[in-house]
Order: sequence, then C-alpha cells, then structure tokens
Amino acid sequence: MEWNAIIQLLDPKLLIVLAACWVIGYVLKQTPRVPNWSIIFVVTAVAVAFTVSMLGVTPEAILQGILAGAVAVYGYEFLKATKQAKESDDDGKGV
Repeated sequence: MEWNAIIQLLDPKLLIVLAACWVIGYVLKQTPRVPNWSIIFVVTAVAVAFTVSMLGVTPEAILQGILAGAVAVYGYEFLKATKQAKESDDDGKGV
C-alpha cells in the first residue's frame, strides 16, 4: 500500500493531529524516563483524544484517531530507517 492510499483513508481535518502526534512522539523519544515501548501507546491515546474532541465520540472518530497515531509512528520509523540506511551507505559499508 502506498502513502497516497493511506492519506485518503485519513480525514484531511486530522492532518494537524498527525503533525501533533509526530511532535509528541519525538519529544517522548528524547525523554530518557519514558520507555520506548510506551511511546506508541501514548501517541495513539493522544491521537484518539484529539480526534474525538474534533469529530465527536463515534466509532469512526476512534478509528481515525488510531489511524492518525499509527501513521505518525510509522512515518517516524520510516524516516529513521531511511536515515540509517543512508548513513550506512555513506560509510561505505552498504546495507
């Protein structure tokens, strides 16, 4: 599945939620006292809370929140993996 298909699933009004979740995830990642395994749960909970506050309490809003949180975490991991692959190529070691 490509990014365009995923973006079409996400309500355009929630792109701000996606951006906020990305920032929250980054801040949590930089916080030493927050274990890495908990970040996805916090980001998802925040995304659902933001989405429900914007769209109301409906099953669709909850699913949209979960999707926004998941895309934020996946996007961060995708960029991190891309950066690591580029750095290993720059070192001449290859992947």
